[in-house]
Amino acid sequence: MKVILTEDVKKLGKKGEVVEVSDGYARNYVLPKKLGVEANNKNMNDLKQQKASEARKAKEQLDAAKAFAEELETKEIVVYIKTGEGGRTFGSVSSKEIAEAAKSQCGMEIDKKKIQMPEAIKSLGAYEVAVKLHPQVTGKLKVKVQETES
Repeated sequence: MKVILTEDVKKLGKKGEVVEVSDGYARNYVLPKKLGVEANNKNMNDLKQQKASEARKAKEQLDAAKAFAEELETKEIVVYIKTGEGGRTFGSVSSKEIAEAAKSQCGMEIDKKKIQMPEAIKSLGAYEVAVKLHPQVTGKLKVKVQETES
């Protein structure tokens, strides 16, 4: 019997797959536990429509991420850090501070976990920081680190 899985089933398949199982296994395990539905014409059409809908949503998310990445590249934010004698800095600039500065200066919501910095910024100057917006899209944000005015 052909069954469309509605959940991931160990050693059988993943959600949305059409698998062939024995009649007894389907009747006694898969169907009663609602792990799958019989693969008739109606259910197959529903599956096709669901997959098309998911593909359309994924494409919309990718397009939105690309547009946001282009907008990010035009922006520059300024982050202030305390400095001592000779321009030595106290502390560093973290991804949390960059996310807060982007929100306050540009009105852009950026999750601090998506900001990719190999290490914290510990000196004054201009930097380019990568922002992972989507598995396929990474944007660049210009960050200028200046000393605080006392």
